[in-house]
Amino acid sequence: MKETTLSRKEKIMKVALSLFATKGYVDTSTKEIAIGAGVSEALIFKHFGNKDSLLTHIIKSGYRRVLSHHRGMMTYKNPKEFLKNMIFLPNKLVADESLFWKLQERLSHNSFSKQQHEQFMKPVQPVLVKAFSELGYENPELETQCLLLIIDMLWKKEANGDIDNGVELAQLLKKKYNLV
Repeated sequence: MKETTLSRKEKIMKVALSLFATKGYVDTSTKEIAIGAGVSEALIFKHFGNKDSLLTHIIKSGYRRVLSHHRGMMTYKNPKEFLKNMIFLPNKLVADESLFWKLQERLSHNSFSKQQHEQFMKPVQPVLVKAFSELGYENPELETQCLLLIIDMLWKKEANGDIDNGVELAQLLKKKYNLV
């Protein structure tokens, strides 16, 4: 019985993620989610309480998945490897979790979504400063700020399908930072 409940809950989350990412959170009703998941609206409310809580659950579980799948990329072994990993991170993240990142981009104005993204990226900043410092960059803090802005722009553009040459752009950055 518990497995059936869990699989329905997961189905609700998957359908909601898809609808929120494609139609938008505001334009998606719990009725549409219920129909898509093949469950009653009451079951959505039983599992999540309300649509806001469902969204919160989707965002939190999305970041948990991303962290568990990409922890190795965000581990510091040496400065060049870490910089390479950060440069290719936007493409890798979007390729692995395209609907989640599309939803995150759509929710860039949402305070909870922003907070979760900031928590996700916060540990990266001091490590980038360390990497740029170890590589002898004149202003590691400024280099870090610049790279983080580029990374932020790249994942958003890739999530929206606005660019199709993310890997080539990452290769260009790799050359610019002499990481070849």
